[in-house]
Amino acid sequence: MGGASCNICPHACSPAEGAYGLCGSRKMQDGKIVPEGYGRLTSLALDPIEKKPFARFHPGTTVLSLSSYGCNLKCPWCQNHMISYATANSADWRQMSPREVIDRALKLERRGCIGIAYTYNEPFINLEFMRDCGELAHENGLVNVVVSNGMVNWSALESVSHLLDAANIDLKGFSSDFYSDICGSYECVTSTIETLATLQSCHLEVTTLVIPGLNDSPEAIEAAARWLASLDEEIPYHITRFFPSFKYGNRPPTPVETVYALAEVARKHLRYVFTGNC
Repeated sequence: MGGASCNICPHACSPAEGAYGLCGSRKMQDGKIVPEGYGRLTSLALDPIEKKPFARFHPGTTVLSLSSYGCNLKCPWCQNHMISYATANSADWRQMSPREVIDRALKLERRGCIGIAYTYNEPFINLEFMRDCGELAHENGLVNVVVSNGMVNWSALESVSHLLDAANIDLKGFSSDFYSDICGSYECVTSTIETLATLQSCHLEVTTLVIPGLNDSPEAIEAAARWLASLDEEIPYHITRFFPSFKYGNRPPTPVETVYALAEVARKHLRYVFTGNC
C-alpha cells in the first residue's frame, strides 16, 4: 500500500504505486495521490438546466454540462455506467483546459447558457478541475452547478463551497444499510446535504431515484422528506422513475403510479416536490 491516502471522500484510498483508488480516477503516482482525470472529458453538452434536474434555479436557461470518468459509489443500476465505472484505459475522453471550457460556455451565452454543470459522473473526484473551472467561471460571470452523489469529505467540500451556486445531491436511500450495499456512507451523504442547506450562496435540490423493491416504500420516502423538511421545508425534492440499466437491466421500471403516490407522501412535509422520468 502507498503511504499517502486520498482525502476527497470517506474511502480514504491508499492504493499501491501506479494503482487507482475505488473511484478509478485518482491514482498513486510517486507516492502521492494525483487527479489523473483532470481535464479528461468524456461528455460536453449544452443542456436545459431542468435536465440536471434543477426545478427552481434559473428555469428556462441552459448550462454547459461536462463529465470525466469514475465514481466513488458502485450502484448496480447506474444510468451512466459507461463512464462511472471506467478508467483512463477504458473511457473515451478528450483533454480540455479550464480556459477552453469557460470559453466554450461564453460562446454559448447566446443560447441561454449561464454556466457550467459538473455532472454525469461524480464531480468531486475531480475536485481540482472543478475548482479551477469554477474560479474562471465566476471571474467571467458564469455560475457553477454540481450534480453529485454527496460522498465527499467536509474538507474537500469546504474548499470549493464558495464556488458552488447550486447543487443537486442524490439521496439514493435513507439508511446506512442501503449505502453500505453500494460502497457508500449514509452519514457522509446526509452531512453533505446538511452542509449545503446552510450555505446561503448555494441553492440546494435533492433527488431520489425510486427503484422497485429497494427504496420505494412510502415509509422510506416520508422519512427522507421529513428529514429534509427539518433542514428547510423549501428544499426542492425530485422523486424520479427508475428504468432498467446496467446490472439491473432485467428489473421492471418503476410504475408511474408509484412515483406519483410517493410524491404525494413527500408533499406532506415539503413545499416543492417534483416527479421525473414520468
